[in-house]
This record gives sequence, C-alpha cells and structure tokens, in this order.
Amino acid sequence: MRAMVLDAPGRPLRRADVPVGAPGPGEVALRVTACAVCRTDLHVVDGELPRPKLPLVPGHEIVGVVEEAGAGATRFAPGTRIGVPWLGWACGRCRYCTAGAENLCPEAVFTGYTRDGGYAERAVADERFCLPLPAGYDDVHAAPLLCAGLIGYRSYRIATERTPGGEVARLALYGVGAAAHLIAQIAVADGRTVYALTRPGDAAAQAHARSLGAAWAGGSDEAPPEPADAALIFAPVGALVPAALRAVRPGGVVVCAGIHMTDIPSFPYALLWQERAVRSVANLTRADAEGFLERAARVPLRVDVTTYPLEEAGAALAALRSGRLQGAAVLVPGAEAALRGETA
Repeated sequence: MRAMVLDAPGRPLRRADVPVGAPGPGEVALRVTACAVCRTDLHVVDGELPRPKLPLVPGHEIVGVVEEAGAGATRFAPGTRIGVPWLGWACGRCRYCTAGAENLCPEAVFTGYTRDGGYAERAVADERFCLPLPAGYDDVHAAPLLCAGLIGYRSYRIATERTPGGEVARLALYGVGAAAHLIAQIAVADGRTVYALTRPGDAAAQAHARSLGAAWAGGSDEAPPEPADAALIFAPVGALVPAALRAVRPGGVVVCAGIHMTDIPSFPYALLWQERAVRSVANLTRADAEGFLERAARVPLRVDVTTYPLEEAGAALAALRSGRLQGAAVLVPGAEAALRGETA
C-alpha cells in the first residue's frame, strides 16, 4: 500500500510502498478514506515530541471503512465507517485507567506516534479505541473531529467547569486553527461570548473567527473587550500563558490545550493571584470522544477543510507550520484526491 513515512525527526516524509498490515487479536484493518493533519503531527515530524516509533506512518485523525477484523474483534462489521483517534490503546489496569483517566496511562499507545497511523491507504487499530461517527459529516469533514474536535472539547469542558465567581460566560480562544474553529461554534451554541485572539495583524484569521460567531477578534497582543472567565490556548506559544492570565478575571482558568508548547516565560505572581489557575490537557479519553461526537451530531458544525492528496502530506504540514490554513488540512488517498483545495 502507499504510505507517507517518517524515517527520522526533521527529515521530509517519503512516499513508500509498505506491506499491508493484518489485524491482530481485537484489531480491525480499515481502508483509509481521509486523515486530517494535526499540529501534533507537526510536532512529531519536527522532533518536538520524543521517541516516536521509527520508521513511522504519522496521522491520528483517521476516517476509514472496516475491511477485515482480527480474532475476537466483533464490534464493527466489515463495511462500517469508523474513526481512529490519537489514543490507540491503554492498559486498563493502572491507577489512571481505573479512575477514568486513561489519557494519563503510562503505558498508553498513540496513533501516528508510537504506532503507525493514517497517512496511508490502510491502517490497523484496536477496535476498543475506534469510534462510530455521526452520520451528518462526510469522511473529509469528519476527520478533523477526531483530534481538533476531541482535544478542543476536553479543553472546553475543563475550562467551563465551575470556577470561583460563577458561570463561564466569556471565553477567550488563543489561536484560531482547527480546534478553535470547532470549539468556538460549540461555545456560541451554548450561549457563551467568544473572544478570538490570533497572531497580531492576522486579519484573515480574525475575520474567520467572526464568521464562526466570535463576538470580538483581535491580536494576541491586545486585551479582549471584557475580562474572560476562561481562556483556551491552542497555539503552541508559551508567551501566551501570561497574556491569557492578564485577560481572565479573578478565579478564571487558563487551559493549555496542546501536547507541546514553547517555554513559558517568567511572570509576576500578581497575574496568578486571586485564585486564577493554569491547567494543561493531555491526550483524551473515550468518554471525551463520546461526549463531543454526541454534541457534534446535535449541533451541526461548520468544518472548514483544505484537502490534499496523500503524496502532498509534506505540503499540508508546511501550510500548517506557516499558519496559512483556515480550519484543517485533510489528506485524501486514492481518486478522492481530486477534492484538493476544497473548503466547506
């Protein structure tokens, strides 16, 4: 099968013909119909995440059709469309798994990082960690839900839990990319006021945020019109942490939503005082996936995508690295690559 392979961090992906993997016990093999390109893929390829499986097929926002099931795999019949997310396996026995925090399992396996992912024509996954997909989204538009949506939703849920001072009515989003463009819509549907903060001077991204329902959009060097009750940081820029602390009210929370971030600069304790909090989000759980996909089925989301043929994975990563994308990039193997350039 065709695949895009990473041989070593910092090196370009290469096109390769690799053996078609057979599913093991409890696994399914699927024909990949779409795989979204995530900033985490960029961190893996650029060497910002340690110890990837090498050589590696990246990609963890996979939509595909089940073609074959391994021994004991009965959850999905052949022909079923499913999604494969970042969390590919957890032990189920450790203190974290038994407490409902499988996202922190020390033995966890991650799709497109420590096991091969979806930058290929075919993928193999543990069926227990695969997801049924809402019917209202075609393959290309379902793919970004599987990480941009899931991690965004976990971050949003944590940020909107009860904080000192009451309800989270105003939400600031730092970085309006694949995740924020989905979560902004969820927040607006929930009746919250959204402030979007982009790279200074990025008028296109600010206009995009307003088109999604943001009440205000400006540069990250600006202050929102009113103090936010909570802030989500999707951009991997540590300097945004003190900026977000300045932007939230006493008792507010700042959630760092990425798996990698540049170093956070020192800042005065006064920014943290008055019970402000800084939290990180790590990975996701299957419960997060169930909660978000149920919301996505009830609240139709506008999923903005640009499609690329599988062989142009490097170009998709470059567009993400440069900040040129609005929404998400999606790789489409096979004849479906004719969709390249579509935004919907």
